[in-house]
Amino acid sequence: MSHTFSLLLYHIVFGTQHRAAFIDPQLRDELYPYIASIVQNERGSLLAIGGMPDHVHLLVRLKPTASVADFLRSVKANSSRWVHERADPPRRFGWQEGYGAFTVSESSAAKVCRYVNKQEEHHRRRSFEEEWVDLLKRHGIEFDPADPFGERRPGESRP
Repeated sequence: MSHTFSLLLYHIVFGTQHRAAFIDPQLRDELYPYIASIVQNERGSLLAIGGMPDHVHLLVRLKPTASVADFLRSVKANSSRWVHERADPPRRFGWQEGYGAFTVSESSAAKVCRYVNKQEEHHRRRSFEEEWVDLLKRHGIEFDPADPFGERRPGESRP
């Protein structure tokens, strides 16, 4: 076979540092298009973007040569730099180190797209932590229920 054929869709979720509510509506309205331009520069396709003041969801199509980790490193680093270069950046803005990346079948893409686009409506009923735990469970990912975001270091006790 002389060509490579792929359709790699990812639902990606990442939060602000310490899940602080940095993304107000004004910042969101400028940040999301900026993230879209980063996705395009990384040769990806953004199908949906949505979120809340403390986290962002992306539905993206990536090339088979793209590493999800490298892609997210670029999205986070460039968007964070852009936020800090603004005239009135939120104090101490940053992204969490980790993220969630979940594969999506083409047959589920429209449903995930609606879910991503309706984050504000969705979060009237559920917290980010409830949503996160549900995503991990639905995708069969093991996690510590006492630390679902994986924020503690091994041996570190919770206050």
